[in-house]
Amino acid sequence: MTYSSAINTTNADKLIEKINTKEAIIGVVGLGYVGLPLAVEKAKAGFKVIGFDVQEEKVEKVNNGENYIGDVIPTDLADLVGSGKLSATSDYTFINQVDAIAICVPTPLDIYKQPNMNYVESSANAIAQNLTEKTLVVLESTTYPGTTEELIKPILEKYGFKCGEDFFLAYSPERVDPGNKNFNTKNTPKVVGGATESCTKVAATLYRAVLDGDIHEVSKPAVAEMEKILENTFRNINIGLANEMAVLCNKMGIDVWEVIDAAATKPYGFMPFYPGPGLGGHCIPIDPWYLTWKAREYNYHTKLIETAGEINNEMPGYVVTRMMEILNKDEKALNGANVLILGVAYKKDIDDYRESPVLPILEKLDEAGANWTVVDPHVKEFKYRNGIESPVDLASVERLKSADIVVIATNHSDFNYEEILLNSNSIFDTRNSFKNTKIDKKGYYKI
Repeated sequence: MTYSSAINTTNADKLIEKINTKEAIIGVVGLGYVGLPLAVEKAKAGFKVIGFDVQEEKVEKVNNGENYIGDVIPTDLADLVGSGKLSATSDYTFINQVDAIAICVPTPLDIYKQPNMNYVESSANAIAQNLTEKTLVVLESTTYPGTTEELIKPILEKYGFKCGEDFFLAYSPERVDPGNKNFNTKNTPKVVGGATESCTKVAATLYRAVLDGDIHEVSKPAVAEMEKILENTFRNINIGLANEMAVLCNKMGIDVWEVIDAAATKPYGFMPFYPGPGLGGHCIPIDPWYLTWKAREYNYHTKLIETAGEINNEMPGYVVTRMMEILNKDEKALNGANVLILGVAYKKDIDDYRESPVLPILEKLDEAGANWTVVDPHVKEFKYRNGIESPVDLASVERLKSADIVVIATNHSDFNYEEILLNSNSIFDTRNSFKNTKIDKKGYYKI
């Protein structure tokens, strides 16, 4: 007797086949620092990609092949748009044309350091209203553990589709380090956690078809959400330790940078972290507070995380206090002083000033009555209070000489440090910019 059975081809199998043959159309919601590089990589991998953004300016720039993100190669963007592989729109009804879509929108904190999920929620609603069967939805925005299944899943299921069968849902945290010359979207390992096994399988298949980095699968979205928080909380806490050591070392007359370099000679059990004027960027200063907020639901107080946050948040004030002390040595007051700030970007050689510690420093200088000027060769303009400021291009000899104090807030490679050293009256270096250089200059101070 011969037995036969029909092959049960699931929606997951069908979608995986479309991914493997590059027939799947990919959508990316949010075309910022995370979304645009991801859209470019997916298009470079051979997929047709549609980017979605509510900001018409970004949509227009993408469709004109005009790059606005430092980690994207301008010629790549122009070529992909020209070939029809990449396009952008603010019309979210086009979501019904995609087979997989990534959500890469901001997840800021409100004034009470609680997660503002408005961007994620509105994106999920727009997707739900236009969702078609056999579609993969992946949240990439950094968020608190539980977001994917507690917030996104109910929204996507409210029109009748069932997760894991009719559509697929996963969380895969973005890992973008602006300005990193070694690791980018393409080669950084990816963590993927699906709401079901089939969800994980489909999402992992897509990322393997796009990225060169390893794809690490975890058991559920909450694990992936928590691991991203752990990554940045680890850095936040250790930077907090370095900042606290810097404050103490200054009081004790010890060079904290030399201390850290000495400790780093140990080949095991120590990883160097460095002090600075405060934390910047969209991740490290913000992400740990997602967990602090979520922990309250479980009646748990994240003491270590909050203490580190307080230390790091106090650094801009500490920087201004040190400036006052330095000026006092020259019998000058901060009130009325000419302060030259070198750098407003939150790290060297990038144009990103999100959450830059320079911004609260400027506020404190205003409160003290100081006159400040910002120099940054990478940042064309930045939002400050209710207006827009434009940094001057170069720290000229005349500008350096006319400043009562020069503060190196961001150690851009473009700065002429020899010129800065020779022509400044007083220098407060928060970044150890002259590492391995013996400086005998009177009026040079490190954080």
